[in-house]
Amino acid sequence: MSYDGVGQRPEAARGSTDGRLRRGARPATTPLRTAGGRSRHVRRVLVFLGAGALAVPLLAGCGEDDEAGTPLAPQDIALVTRDKVADGGTLKWAVDAVPETLNTFQADADAGTSRVAQAVLPSMFRLDAAGRPVANPAYLESAEVIETEPRQVVLYKLNQQAVWTDGREIGAADFVAQWRALSGRNSAFWTARNAGYDRIAKIERGASDLQVRVTFSRPYADWKSLFSPLYPKDVMGTPDAFNDGARRKLKVTAGPFKVAKVDTAKKDVVLTRNPRWWGKPAKLNEIVLHAVTRDKRAAALADGSADLAEVDSADAQRIGLAHREKGTGTPLQGAGGRTSAKKLRDWALAHGFDSDQVHAGKEKLRKAVTRYLEQQQALRDVEVRKSLEPAYTQLALNGSTGPLADERVRRAVARALDRGELARLVLTPLGLPALPVGSHLALSGQAAYADGSGAIGGQDAKEAQALLADAGWVRGGPLKEPKKPEKAAGPQRPTEDVSNGGKDGEYIVGEDDDEKGRDDGPGGGSHGGTDGDGKNERKESAGDQHEHPDQRVPGEGKHGGAPGAYAPKGTAAPAAAPAGPLAKDGKPLALRFVLPSGSGSQTLNSVGERISAMLEQVGIRTTITKVSDESYFKDHIAAGDYDLALYSWPSSAFPATDARPIYAKPVAAADGSVNVEQNYTRVGTDQVDQLFDQAATTLDEDEARSLIRKADARIWAAAGSIPLYQRPQLVGVRKNVVNAGAFGFATPVYEDMGFLKKGAKVSPSPAK
Repeated sequence: MSYDGVGQRPEAARGSTDGRLRRGARPATTPLRTAGGRSRHVRRVLVFLGAGALAVPLLAGCGEDDEAGTPLAPQDIALVTRDKVADGGTLKWAVDAVPETLNTFQADADAGTSRVAQAVLPSMFRLDAAGRPVANPAYLESAEVIETEPRQVVLYKLNQQAVWTDGREIGAADFVAQWRALSGRNSAFWTARNAGYDRIAKIERGASDLQVRVTFSRPYADWKSLFSPLYPKDVMGTPDAFNDGARRKLKVTAGPFKVAKVDTAKKDVVLTRNPRWWGKPAKLNEIVLHAVTRDKRAAALADGSADLAEVDSADAQRIGLAHREKGTGTPLQGAGGRTSAKKLRDWALAHGFDSDQVHAGKEKLRKAVTRYLEQQQALRDVEVRKSLEPAYTQLALNGSTGPLADERVRRAVARALDRGELARLVLTPLGLPALPVGSHLALSGQAAYADGSGAIGGQDAKEAQALLADAGWVRGGPLKEPKKPEKAAGPQRPTEDVSNGGKDGEYIVGEDDDEKGRDDGPGGGSHGGTDGDGKNERKESAGDQHEHPDQRVPGEGKHGGAPGAYAPKGTAAPAAAPAGPLAKDGKPLALRFVLPSGSGSQTLNSVGERISAMLEQVGIRTTITKVSDESYFKDHIAAGDYDLALYSWPSSAFPATDARPIYAKPVAAADGSVNVEQNYTRVGTDQVDQLFDQAATTLDEDEARSLIRKADARIWAAAGSIPLYQRPQLVGVRKNVVNAGAFGFATPVYEDMGFLKKGAKVSPSPAK
């Protein structure tokens, strides 16, 4: 999950500063938080949701005849043929952190772990540009289901040249060791997931050492997800080797690169060419994965300590500005070589300097501006390659308690949203396709994708209000005066950061409008953000509803924002807000919207404020609470301490396996806890679980695809989460780096990466 959304295959669920969460099979157990009768309440809610799913049988197959389509945006990697790539060189690739482990099957594996595994370990299957699994010819001659009765049997025929760096052939012994470690039968192996491996009955040698027969105890549709990556038996053979042997080193590998060293002091993972690699030799001598925080990426690209780095929209905009500034004047070129302090401050604010820098004094500011201009000069050798990540951002609705325990209220929230407007808010300023995501379980281009949003319907304020009225929320009812803004779900926790204009990190959307008599007009319910000085931005009128990205000063806003952060804020919702709050049993309809407060959270805050304005139009008030990035996932999302939240999930080529824990029906345990696995909305149905189980056991790909689409339609109807938009993928890359950049769905081909030969050119449509 991500609270804004890499790894195509899931790791254990983890929070991160850019909002991503990783899909995985490791269950999370959340204690019940309300004393007295809570477990009965949870069961009642889930039975009601199950009945709701049964009430929409005609929606179960919606979108079934739709084609999966193509990816909304192609990958952008400066693709060239290998003959145009120079031999040698070191590619410096910025990552978030030095991986805590090099074992992707451990709970603390991260995106850096996946990058290393892709470059140095076998994968039987990799993902193509449409996010679909294809056999990897470097390791496989073929892999297919050869028997279905009495049991499913898959036969792997291995590439006869495939060997580990110690000279041993890759073979059945490695498959057996990995199966035993990940089967879940031996708790001494500290594994984060075992999905699929727990269905294997036996593994044996085939007709030769290059054949591996895998027999399943029960059918498994997602068998192509297994043994990718494949670790040597040296790592998987014993609990000690598995738990500790591959955390900071991998002595035996089998990819185009090998792990030379992990240098925690320098924050580097150094990968060098594998001399035993049997495939096309790697063009690069080395790949250095270097830890660089997000707010330092532009500086790293400028000073040469990084050649390739995923960047946020503010830095992408800054790189674009560097190319447009050539030959223009600077703020240091005033009359007589002097510039007033005010002009320097104004220029610095317009170019994203933070408040501390702007007000540090003229000489310090002058030095900071000089350094910035030097970096801008260097950034002319860098370009931004962009695509869409294989991940989507969603609005999560906590259905465990409070108003959102009622499916009708959740559906009303969904019907109040203009998802197209939210997608445009984030993606249009970046020049990326701005279409809302239509599925929880796949993205456009993937085989299982179909737009299932018809199961709940599009934006319709009247229908949203009708659903609220049916749930008992009426206008003009008596209200009990609360002592402070009510937190509708989860335990009462102190907030950790102060948001703009609110006490303890909170402000109520629409409250200022009531106090001022809505003298800002019908759009007054839209809550604006803050500028660099923390002052409230102006609220636009209801008639000023369209985006104007061309009117924003290039570089405006703080650098370090998440992708899409510089879209205009404060645009009014399209309709006049109804007067007076909705109420039920003496309580107003108010939801607690929890958002992160860190420097990488501007996009989420912009989207959150726009959502709050949309909800205000149908009578739903929101209290926005901003919390620290470190606390956001652990103390709020996972703990259930929120009503509304924004985070992202990566898509998977294997949704029957990987998405099930995210949408599984929570189960109450005898000890008073609830096993939610990764279903942090706490909304689930028996029907969805059954459809996932059926999809995971059928070996008919068409039937599996149909079952996944039916499951998605029921997830839409339950309204526990609302997919919004596919996440932008922005990568700053030195111009002469080729076959690398914004990869989209595809697994990178590490042996083809490198630097463009002198005199060679990148074709707009290079031949493969």
